[in-house]
Amino acid sequence: MRSVQVRAGQQRYEVLIGRGLLGEAGTLIKPILSGARCAVIADANVASLFGEKLSQSLSDAGFAVETIVVDGGESAKSMAKAAELCQRLTELRLDRRSFLLSLGGGVVGDLAGFVAAIYLRGIRYVSLPTTLLAQIDSCVGGKTGVNLSVGKNLIGAFHHPSLVLADTDALQTLPERIWKEGFAEAIKHGIIRDAELFYSLGAVDRRDPAAFIARNIALKAGIVEADERERNDTRSLLNFGHTIGHAIEYAAGYGNILHGEAISLGILAAAHISIWRAGLSLGEVEKIRATLESQQLPTKLPRDFPRQKIFEALPRDKKFEDGRIRFVVAHAIGRASMCNKVTMPDLEAAIAAL
Repeated sequence: MRSVQVRAGQQRYEVLIGRGLLGEAGTLIKPILSGARCAVIADANVASLFGEKLSQSLSDAGFAVETIVVDGGESAKSMAKAAELCQRLTELRLDRRSFLLSLGGGVVGDLAGFVAAIYLRGIRYVSLPTTLLAQIDSCVGGKTGVNLSVGKNLIGAFHHPSLVLADTDALQTLPERIWKEGFAEAIKHGIIRDAELFYSLGAVDRRDPAAFIARNIALKAGIVEADERERNDTRSLLNFGHTIGHAIEYAAGYGNILHGEAISLGILAAAHISIWRAGLSLGEVEKIRATLESQQLPTKLPRDFPRQKIFEALPRDKKFEDGRIRFVVAHAIGRASMCNKVTMPDLEAAIAAL
């Protein structure tokens, strides 16, 4: 079992990575959380695979546990669903000493974390990510939230978990497409800060990915520690590829394209903009394209894609300030920065290049 410590403001928590952690969850949580009651908010597919094992572990540790199953698709990330879950928690008589657990991918993690942030003005929660994308990225950093019909993650709160358990056994059950989408975030991490990681992605062993996961988490944890609330442009680097990627998700209709697939397209678009605004070489853009394609991630939009909807979504992105966009550009693989000179014509040209 590997461990990564996360420090964010006054918050300190541990990410444990290894095999069989869901079956040991109760034992691992007991020294940290003392409330007698808890609720698991679980993705429907994941609940059928691991829900019973997790509940038994929690019960064996002395916790009174209830499981609430939700759809794991983007449509579940709504204010209506968050309110419904809060109502359910009152019916289960969860109080301020109680805690939540999120069991599933990034959607369930965002939703459960947001519910934990707002229920009774905030209760503690444990993150149990079961996809590669969630284990290397969204489980760390404290960003929680839900979508509006006009954009992604426009309502949310910073609320860190008390513990993260990344059980690598859960990854063995993933369909190949879901496994591969996680590499989009790893590729992003490599581009913005870790060239060695970028060039070593082909050596990742699905049967034993703990070291790979730990490296990604440590990279993100270091960025979060330096800039928890995105106030000095450090944490904003994690948005590389996300401005256009989120707009593509919206244009496609939430759930019709995987998050990692949309981010793959956003990464390549951001790489094109980086040629014009940061001096990224054409050769490195082609390396980025080839690396995305090596993980079966998309690098082209379908010809019939509703591109106009991308442009409708872009101005609603959280990274627009006073009508100007704060865009992350890469100077070279392993080095990125914020740029205030990116224009809408730049964005249009980058999307055309897809």
